[in-house]
Amino acid sequence: MTLPTVAQRPRERWSARQDELFGQLVDLFLREGFSDVTLAAAAHRLRCSKSTIYSLASSREQLVQKAVVFFFRGATERVERKLDGTLDPTDRIASYLRAVGDELRPASAAFIDDVAAFPPANAIYERNTQFASARVHELISDGVRVGAFREVPAAFIAEAVSAVMVRIQQQHISESTGLTAAQAYDELAALVVNGIRVPTT
Repeated sequence: MTLPTVAQRPRERWSARQDELFGQLVDLFLREGFSDVTLAAAAHRLRCSKSTIYSLASSREQLVQKAVVFFFRGATERVERKLDGTLDPTDRIASYLRAVGDELRPASAAFIDDVAAFPPANAIYERNTQFASARVHELISDGVRVGAFREVPAAFIAEAVSAVMVRIQQQHISESTGLTAAQAYDELAALVVNGIRVPTT
């Protein structure tokens, strides 16, 4: 993956106050999106000076990118952590996809819409989607190798999953089904697991 998996804030010797403000800013963006948030508005909402906001990033665009990177970096770390100690291949792939959905739950529709509309942020989301697709390929291959899954072409299944992930990312699934991104990932997990696991006799 192009992003590190350690969820550290993008700090340049930040103070504890700056660290706290950045976390609050990420939460604000997740709740309300960022398209209408100026640096002045962010300073007002967070009860700090504009100079403090500028100490986090030199421009609004840079601030948004840092916040989006931090959100997806942290999500990646937490998703991978949920696989720790899970050995059953079926449980691993189901846990992985559902964990991706869980990580998207705090993100409002406004945030997802704004990410899709802002090319630098959308590129970050797209890279994470590509990483998730590669991870699904790996998890399926592991399951086939130990006999937990049918002899399915892992690359094909991963490509199909990737296509759905991209449609989720681009809001097409939400528009056509009414499902949120998190709900769509839940359904995708059920579809994949039920389709590839070896039937019990």
